[in-house]
Amino acid sequence: MYIIGIAGGTGSGKTTVVRKIFESLPHNRVSLIPQDSYYNDTTPLTMEERHKINFDHPNAFDWKLLTEHIQKLRNGEAIEQPTYSYLECNRQKETIHVEPCEVIIIEGIMALWNEELRKLMDLKIFVDADSDERLIRVIKRDTIERGRTTQMVIDRYLEVLKPMHEEFIEPTKRFADLIIPQGGKNKQAIEIMSTHIIHRLHADTQTNDTQTNE
Repeated sequence: MYIIGIAGGTGSGKTTVVRKIFESLPHNRVSLIPQDSYYNDTTPLTMEERHKINFDHPNAFDWKLLTEHIQKLRNGEAIEQPTYSYLECNRQKETIHVEPCEVIIIEGIMALWNEELRKLMDLKIFVDADSDERLIRVIKRDTIERGRTTQMVIDRYLEVLKPMHEEFIEPTKRFADLIIPQGGKNKQAIEIMSTHIIHRLHADTQTNDTQTNE
């Protein structure tokens, strides 16, 4: 099993990078674990209390559950991945059944923040992008998918996203084995990364075949 962590600021192009990795691999050989699915359960809180949560702070995530699930997958055990609603600011009752497979991708703004989680990764990637480009992408996404106005997004960016990025996300770049500048636009870097993963899978397959024959 090859476990990849992909981090980067909100709107940096992580989703594009992940999609292109998926497109380069057989779908039955790779699974995605979105860090957003592991926000803390806020069921006991009112909607007003949920809206006050800083979801761009490390304390917003259930690191214990996420680490346990990745360890289980590494051990060959299936998991029930939580699902999350941005509209309700809470987990849903439904879960997603995830079987262990050859490549596991953990994707999220702070995928490289937690030391215990990093120890389970074979490859750590940071997707970098200019702050202006990230803001534009966030505005487009949040106004279309999350029901926010442009002014709401800008206010949140200045008050929360930017300071949290500088304090918690940007520093995790130093843990990365590979930094992809220009986000999802960097076709060459993504192709090199995809080729590396494919070669790793082929090497693992050949090793397993050799051990089986022995």
